[in-house]
Amino acid sequence: MSDVMHPMPFDQLMDWILSEYHTRGTIFGISRMPRRDPGSARPIFNGRLETPFGPAAGPNTQLAQNLVASYVAGARFFELKTVQKMDGEELAACVNKPCILAGDEGYNCEWSTELTVADARDEYIHAWVACKLLARELGLGDPDGFVFNMSVGYDLEGIKTPKVDGFINDLKDASGTVAFNEAIAWAKANLDRFDNVDETFVDSITPHVSESITESTLHGCPPDEIERIATHLICEKGLNTYIKCNPTLLGYETARGLLDSLGFSYIVFDRHHFDEDLQWADAVPMFQRLAALCRERGLEFGVKLTNTFPVDVTRGELPSEEMYMSGRSLYALTLTLAQRISHEFDGKLRISWSGGADALNIRGLVDAGIWPVTMATTVLKPGGYERFSQIAYAFAQQDCYRFDGVRVAAVDALVEDMHQNARYKKPIKPVPSRHIDQRLPLMDCFTAPCRHDCPIHQDIPGYLRAVEEGRFADALSIVLQRNALPFITGTICPHTCGISCMRNYYEEHVHIREFKLEAARRGLAEVLPELEAAPAVEGKKVAVIGGGPAGLSVASFLSRAGVDVTVFERQKTLGGVVANVIPDFRIAAESIANDIELCRAYGAKFELGTDVRSAQDLLEKGFTDVVVAIGAWAPGHPVIEGAQMLDALEFLQQFKADPASCMLGTDVAVVGAGNTAMDVARAAKRVPGVKNVRLVYRRDRRNMPADEEELALALEDGVEFLELLSPKALEGTTLTCDVMRLGEPDASGRRRPEPTGETREVVATSVIAAVGERVEPSVYKASGVLLDQRGLPEVDDTLQTSVAHVYAVGDCRRGPATVVKAIADAATVTEALCGYDFDFCSASNIEADYDRPLAGRATLTQEVESLVKSRCLGCATACETCCEVCPNRANVAVRVPGLRQRQVVHVDGMCNECGNCAVFCPYEGGRPFRDKLTLFWTREDFDSSHNSGFLPVGEVEGSEYLVRLNGEVATYDVDNPACGLPKAVRLTIVATRDEHPYLFER
Repeated sequence: MSDVMHPMPFDQLMDWILSEYHTRGTIFGISRMPRRDPGSARPIFNGRLETPFGPAAGPNTQLAQNLVASYVAGARFFELKTVQKMDGEELAACVNKPCILAGDEGYNCEWSTELTVADARDEYIHAWVACKLLARELGLGDPDGFVFNMSVGYDLEGIKTPKVDGFINDLKDASGTVAFNEAIAWAKANLDRFDNVDETFVDSITPHVSESITESTLHGCPPDEIERIATHLICEKGLNTYIKCNPTLLGYETARGLLDSLGFSYIVFDRHHFDEDLQWADAVPMFQRLAALCRERGLEFGVKLTNTFPVDVTRGELPSEEMYMSGRSLYALTLTLAQRISHEFDGKLRISWSGGADALNIRGLVDAGIWPVTMATTVLKPGGYERFSQIAYAFAQQDCYRFDGVRVAAVDALVEDMHQNARYKKPIKPVPSRHIDQRLPLMDCFTAPCRHDCPIHQDIPGYLRAVEEGRFADALSIVLQRNALPFITGTICPHTCGISCMRNYYEEHVHIREFKLEAARRGLAEVLPELEAAPAVEGKKVAVIGGGPAGLSVASFLSRAGVDVTVFERQKTLGGVVANVIPDFRIAAESIANDIELCRAYGAKFELGTDVRSAQDLLEKGFTDVVVAIGAWAPGHPVIEGAQMLDALEFLQQFKADPASCMLGTDVAVVGAGNTAMDVARAAKRVPGVKNVRLVYRRDRRNMPADEEELALALEDGVEFLELLSPKALEGTTLTCDVMRLGEPDASGRRRPEPTGETREVVATSVIAAVGERVEPSVYKASGVLLDQRGLPEVDDTLQTSVAHVYAVGDCRRGPATVVKAIADAATVTEALCGYDFDFCSASNIEADYDRPLAGRATLTQEVESLVKSRCLGCATACETCCEVCPNRANVAVRVPGLRQRQVVHVDGMCNECGNCAVFCPYEGGRPFRDKLTLFWTREDFDSSHNSGFLPVGEVEGSEYLVRLNGEVATYDVDNPACGLPKAVRLTIVATRDEHPYLFER
């Protein structure tokens, strides 16, 4: 393996395309191929565009197969990857790998083609001919309905070198090139492989590949150099010309302020590019002169908005000191610059777009008169090239007008929407890791990250599908298999499943929690009467101390397993903290009552108003085992020694009983920043007489421990966040705080707050401490249970304490934690006490076919709140994300007879180790380009790699293959089941040979 790509010869390219299409109905994995009405094309230059968009100069326009994949997915404007005088091995040595990071906003540290200029030319010519042939053969549209746009850089001297100048000339007229003539000759020699292509059509394919160009210059290029290059391209080369502009035209203050306002304050850059790049005062008259020059020569002129934006590498994002930003953060900068240019030129200057466009905003751009639109970041995300298909379907067949100006008012409206639209705002807190903590396996790598990261491993795909199909009772039954509290977790669960949901890479995660609640609400009436205990388990009688979420879950699981179980609760009601503390505006009493009924339904007994002092008392009364499930009710350590502060839980209990009884005054300070602190602050806002609620915390909001959702709700309710303040003294109504700054990261990974020596006074008629609720240890001490330094019990893997037959679950063994983790503890104890098997339901809804999950891929939607369509991607059945996001199509999903799931085969010769597949692989540290079974084209590539993979010995059709597994190399007869290879590996090699022979180099 190496990071050097090997362009395919034209015959292999076409054999791959036609063979895959006729056997699979796909082309480079693309199944949705929009057909265009030839009458719908928009005039541009001297050509026509059937759709006003395509791939930007970058990873998606580097190889012929990338361009073909874009075309069949509906793209019609192709900004070819930039060529320059430095190329091939010389340039590749300057590009650190991985070089792409598109997990949210995009970044890259590469800039022009890694091929030689000659190879790049041949790739573009091959793609040009291939797209012409496919347009006619498959009826995808007018063979002349697409445009190739050259991109060259970065200075006039380099552009005038023979190889770059020859590149321009050869794409203007490729008739004298070997690449064009070989492609035409192949087509004529293989007419029998086509139904709709004949020799006359092949002869009609024009060798004039491109008559337009985008001028790309490096940051700091002087304005006179930019103008000289453009003048050369216009006057000497006769090309329709776009000048690619940098976002630095906005000025430092505008760019910094805009990104900060949208939550991108962590993106680091200084003024030097803004000072050194093209200035507005120079740009405007230059554009006027060049536009006039083009009019004189009958050519089109425009600006390309924008280039990527250089920012500093500060967190090890990519192996470089500087990287180039793209995607949704670039959208804001680009749109703001487009607004400025549109006003300056009264809409008369043509704008070609590249800056964060996708299926949800491109229509607005095009309707505003901004087109063609090119994209990179969106098609580097899951769904890949097929994201183009959705966009193509969105444009009407009659959408064929010529450019008639940019509509300035429409651009103003887009800018206003950008400032209000949550899609262009970064979440308050850093986006957590979206990878599961497992190693990417060589084979069978499909997984449902949501189910894996759920503490109770619910069959989330199963109940999502059941709700979608209206089978609410089935959905609730699936939930109840592992979750005793569907109403509570359907309302207040922090839903870590959503963090790992692959749908995050589209718009936002699937609303799993809401679907769970929908299943509970609509399935309860049918499911509840059918619940009953299993046959009784002899010799077990279990007592549970505490009737909160943990205790209720233990009671539910044990009683459904047939265990005699009794819950002892010191309060007069069940539900613990959820019922007695969490405000009604967060969860309704009816939801809590429903879950209690579900937990009672299996036959557990409950004794309320009973205060148990010791587990030993219960063991002596005949219970075989005792499960301690008390909550974290004890106040945390004092914030300020001797200061009179209200305790968070006491306040919330009083608020829940009677908000009017809470006498807080006008100004409330809440110390803390966890979820409880957010509840306190929001509750305080609802207390009569309170005017201001201020949350005081020693770190900034990005480092607050509360969930993103809770932070946002508090802000919506008008809570004021006082960041970087640490309470120091409280006298009367004055809370004095140390002003802090963030230093180096501590053990939690958050930057440690350090005092600056300054103080700030905060008006506070009441101060509520919401920090570090603790577990009351009296039951443990009375029972002889050993405690750790935090005052929590020492437990084994079954959660048994140091005292035999005494277990601990929930907050009283973890410290303050979530309801779903309490349920997870309850499941662990249930398995330990009676051997109950929760795994029987772990894969209840995995499908045998792939059509359903794959049909939901690559489509973005505005309807994220809908509880009718879940937007689930079906990862439990088919992941294949690495196949979708590879711009070079180097990861291929192979259907293997004899195996349940398709297997990913990595094609080494097409990979340049850009790293994009690793960004989106759901496995922590997963690198499909290194970790998946690899098909090698040459022995040299095989020997230079450490990948597990295979290479045919002799003819591809033969049975002898050189295989490396776990570092060991041997030759195997893959047709022999007893050859010694693992079954999945052998079958995958055979299937690749028999079903996908076009993957091998010819």
